[in-house]
This record gives sequence, C-alpha cells and structure tokens, in this order.
Amino acid sequence: MKIFSAAQMRLADQATLKTQELTSLDLMERAATEIFNLIHERLQGAPIPIHVFCGLGKNGGDGLVISRLLVEHGYHVHTYIVNFSDNRSKEFLINYDRLKSMSKEWPTQLKSEEDFPVITPEDMVIDAIFGIGLNRSLLPWVTALLKHINAARCFTLAVDVPSGLYAHKAPDDPEGVIYADVAISFQLPKLVFFLPETAKYIQELEIITIGLDPDAIQNIPGEADLVGKAEVLPLYKPRQKFSHKGDYGHCMLIGGSYGKIGSIVLATEAAMRVGAGLATAYIPKCGYTVLQSSVPEAMVITDDEDQYIEDIEYSISPTAIGVGIGLGTHKDTAITFGKWLKKQTIPLVIDADGINLLAQDDTLLKHLPEQSILTPHGKELERLIGKWTDDFDKLAKVKEFSKHHKCIVIIKGAHTITISNDELYVNASGNPGMATAGSGDVLTGILTGLLSQGYGTVETAVFGVYLHGCAGDIAVHKSGYEAVLASDIVRHIGAAYLHLFEEPTPPPIEEEEEEFDN
Repeated sequence: MKIFSAAQMRLADQATLKTQELTSLDLMERAATEIFNLIHERLQGAPIPIHVFCGLGKNGGDGLVISRLLVEHGYHVHTYIVNFSDNRSKEFLINYDRLKSMSKEWPTQLKSEEDFPVITPEDMVIDAIFGIGLNRSLLPWVTALLKHINAARCFTLAVDVPSGLYAHKAPDDPEGVIYADVAISFQLPKLVFFLPETAKYIQELEIITIGLDPDAIQNIPGEADLVGKAEVLPLYKPRQKFSHKGDYGHCMLIGGSYGKIGSIVLATEAAMRVGAGLATAYIPKCGYTVLQSSVPEAMVITDDEDQYIEDIEYSISPTAIGVGIGLGTHKDTAITFGKWLKKQTIPLVIDADGINLLAQDDTLLKHLPEQSILTPHGKELERLIGKWTDDFDKLAKVKEFSKHHKCIVIIKGAHTITISNDELYVNASGNPGMATAGSGDVLTGILTGLLSQGYGTVETAVFGVYLHGCAGDIAVHKSGYEAVLASDIVRHIGAAYLHLFEEPTPPPIEEEEEEFDN
C-alpha cells in the first residue's frame, strides 16, 4: 500500500474529480459520510455529548458535514468554529450554511481561550481543525485549545490527521497536538503515522476508502510504501521439487566474541530457518562447542584467537555474508575487519559491531560493496550519520547516506523502515515484545539467509524485515509481550512463512432458526 504526502493526496483528489466528474464538494460529502457511518455504527444513537471542532479549510468542511449528519440522526452535537484566520475555503462556507439551515444550535465561534467550552471525560470530541494540510505554526490560543481538548481525557476522534501534526516535520510543541484515540484517514496512510515522534499521537488508525481514482493512485509515485502480507507475498520464491541444498546458497555469519557467542548462534540458526541451503559460522575458538551443539546443522570455522576474531581467513566461497554480530571492537578485530572488507565484492549484511567499526573508521565506507545492507539500531545509526533534529531529518540523512554509499539501510524500530536511495518501505509487522536482546541478531541471520538464496538486496530487506516481524507477532500470541525471547522469534520463522499463505478466517455461519406456525 502506498503512503502519500499531502501534495500527492491533492493530486489524487484532483484526478478523481476529473475522471469521476465530481465537484470538490461532492468528494467532501462522500469522505465525511464514510466517517459518519463508522461513528454511527459504533455509537448506535448513544446519548453522549459530541463536540465537533472545525477548522476553516477542507478538514473543517469535513467536520461540518459530519456535524450535520450527526444532527440529522438525533445526536447531541456541539459544533465549534476555530477562527484562526480570516480565510475560509468555499467547501467550508457551503457546508457551514447547510449546517446552520437545519440545526437549532448554530456553530459556536472560538476566537480566544475565553471561548473554550467545558468538555467532560464522558463526552466525545471530533477533531476536524487542520488535518494533513497544516503548513504553518499555530497561534498560541489554538495550541492552548488543543491542550484543552487533551486535558479533558475524553474519547477523541481525529479526521484524517490529528490537529497539530505536520505532514513533513515534527510538531513545534510536542504537547500542542491532539492525542487521538482513533484517527480515521482517507484512502491511504500518511508517513507521520509510523514515525516514533509522531505515531504516539494515535492509539488506533483506520483507513477508509473514499473512492479515489485507482489509476491515479497507481500512477502517482508515493512518499513510501507500507509493507504487509499482500506486498511481500509476490516476493516469495517457492522451492522446486528436484532442488537440493546447493540451490539455496551457502551463507556465512562472521562474529562472536567471548561472552557474545549467543548472538552468532541466533543469527546462524535464523539463516538456516529462513531457508539457506548451507550455513557456516566464523567465530573465535571460545564459541566452537556452543555453536556446534546449538546449531548442529551449521558448519563452524574458528579463528586461532580464543576470545575474539583477530584474523578472517577461509577457503569457502559463500553466496552471502552477514558480519558484525557480537563481533566486538577490539583493535585486532578492527584491523582484520578493515583488511577483509577491502577484499569483498558481493553485497554484505552488516550489523552491530560491524557498523560500529565502520563508524570508527569512515574511510572504510568507500570499500563497502554496492547494495550492502546495514541494520543499525538508533545509537549505531547516530554513530554512522551523526545526530538529527527530528525523524524527518533522520530519514533525509539516511537517504543521502544510502545514495552516497550505494547501500540499503534498515532503521529498526516499531515500524522498521528500509531505505534504498529515495525509496522508503515501512514495515507493518512486529510488536513491542520484540524489543528484547538478540532480536536484531535474528534479523541479520534472516537477511543473510534470504540473500544467499538469490533474493535481490531490496527484496531481501523488505521480505526479511516482514518475516522477522511476523515471526515475532506469532510468538507474542503464545507468550505475551514480556516473555518473548529472540530464540522464540527464530522458532517461529517457519510459521511466518506459512502465514503468507493462510486465507483469512471467515466468520462462523449462523444457522437461521426455523419458524413454526402455532
């Protein structure tokens, strides 16, 4: 599913108006009616006070339509106009007159803090003040209004985007944004719904279809792609009946040090679970017994050094290599890593201390094989690209890094984002239970195992991140968030594959009771 910016949504709207011969007023009525239908379906006429706050643009016009429909269906509605400007959209003005003509209670004009209404926790608020089009700082009293709404702690529904959120940067005042229990967004999701600084303002997201022109959606390049099962299923490469282990690659995992052998164990088993035909772990001597007994299916090569890797020499020719897991940053390890990196020609998967070693000596970046995949967590990413001002600045810096070094960067988090040049892929799987030691090592193993099987590098990143999150989702259903271990994620990789082919479970068919004549 595409993620559209405000400008891209406007293009889709304009194309829809042209191809379907609609007016902007028609499209607004359609969109707002869909939101009303959701509200009405859930409230079923409940006699609770509903406060609808409307801005002066199209988002405010949506709010006015919703108010009118609520009034028509007998709800107890209070409508407020947030007068932050002298300008009004034509759609706002027309719907304002429509509401006035059929409501006994005209909308209340808000111009300062003195006008703020009393809102109780038992009430409901519909936020239709700004939406996706916010592009300038708020007046102080408008910021105070948003804080006033939040302070009521009542159920709050945001139309399209919570007011106070920009589509292109972090909020000016982190507290001056509506905290929405539900945001109902039109047709396609927005990037702000998935970034750590901005996603926190939404507890639940619903995307509603409003009939935008499908050809326009298909042809307009999106700001990013939201990756779910439908998006990754076409990437899957099925096994052939007469294939053998050599057809699925030979991957190598390089890493481990004294006290950190568990990380390479997790990565090696994950590489095999995801389907690599052969796997070899290159580790210091101290991990030999642990690796051989923990993952008997894998082969092991040990360095002469006992506690850390000081020399990387092997005679095999792996089809994919993952490096850095538990590697450590000992000076001898750093030296041999640099020498080894300069000889590599195939794309690598680089994680953890591999990234830290690149950050310590950034001259090594020029030796990075093209299309290598880097998987940093937050601190590792900061060491690599420097500090950022907000999440949007972080994305911009990573895009530039990806283009300059011709690599793929996976920003791990609640919605892991894969960046390749200007392309962004936002992952839809995963859960907070995966915030546990070793989870990243498992991802490195998954990526290395997929890469060894012939998946392209972008395919590997997108597919691997989704499988990783899906395995975590399956694991959490069996143990709860707190009890998930990285090894649980490894054990459920197979179930994640099976999940790709599961049909949605239909609701049970209720048998009709037979009627008998008395």
